[in-house]
Amino acid sequence: MLRVSSLLALMMLVTASAGQESNRVLVLLENLTVKETHSIYFKSLVDSGFELTYKVADDSGLQIKKYGQYLYEHIIVFSPSVEEFGGDLSAEAITEFIDDGGNILIAANSNVGEVLREVASEVGFEVDDDGTAVIDHLNYDNKDQGKHTLVVADPKNLIKSEKIVGKASAPMLYRGVGLLVDQENPLVMEILTGSSTSYSHNPDTMIQEFPHAVGKQTVMIAGLQASNNARVVFSGSFEFFSDEFFSAKVEPVTGAAVASGNKELALTLSKWCFKQSGVLKVESISHHKKGEKQAPGHYTIKDDAVYNIVVKELVD
Repeated sequence: MLRVSSLLALMMLVTASAGQESNRVLVLLENLTVKETHSIYFKSLVDSGFELTYKVADDSGLQIKKYGQYLYEHIIVFSPSVEEFGGDLSAEAITEFIDDGGNILIAANSNVGEVLREVASEVGFEVDDDGTAVIDHLNYDNKDQGKHTLVVADPKNLIKSEKIVGKASAPMLYRGVGLLVDQENPLVMEILTGSSTSYSHNPDTMIQEFPHAVGKQTVMIAGLQASNNARVVFSGSFEFFSDEFFSAKVEPVTGAAVASGNKELALTLSKWCFKQSGVLKVESISHHKKGEKQAPGHYTIKDDAVYNIVVKELVD
């Protein structure tokens, strides 16, 4: 009996034909200005071979399927506050897209629209209440404006998987909402969490009830590899992917200023989400009785069988 570990199943995609994956990406924008504020990220995707189609998220002509066929293999949602998608797109349509093997990357903020909350709940994530943010009174950037919501994220709090996050070693800037994940869902991953001193709350109100997320339970970026191999990444910070955060110096209140690790993580994470890394291909399978070369018509219970499987990993 062969058993594939659940961890390997999460990190790697087994597919009969990895090379047939296409790279058409639908990018849903809050407004067209996002193309400028996040231009470095988009250019890096294009340079990696992706074909990007930009649409405003509430465009009345929006569609992802035509004549029963999907027009895109991947979707990026950079429209945090959209309440409803335009055209034929909805939370149900996004869920169906994932169920059919599509991959999606979503970036939110502290004012998350209802449709993104619905999508998040469908894939095992919960977004904290409107107006809340990840707060850390010990790990924030000097550029913070007094609310300690410009958090310095420690790479030590990343998931231990080079296939997903690479060899990230630089601190990152994060400003956005906190997430909770379904701990009983074995397909869900906490990709980046807060430090032990972080929590999620509205920075403009007094704390009267215990926050929804505290310490390392405060998830900043979550991921999912579904049982059909579809991949989902949900970031609580829209700014995480911005030119400003990509180019910024991280200036922690304790320690020296260093270049931000946002770009490195964002691109590595996207590469995994859109199946350019962590992909396995079964090249061939053969079996025969011990001492023979050809597969027999049948085996009996006392036969010694030799089973060979050749598996290749997609690299660049």
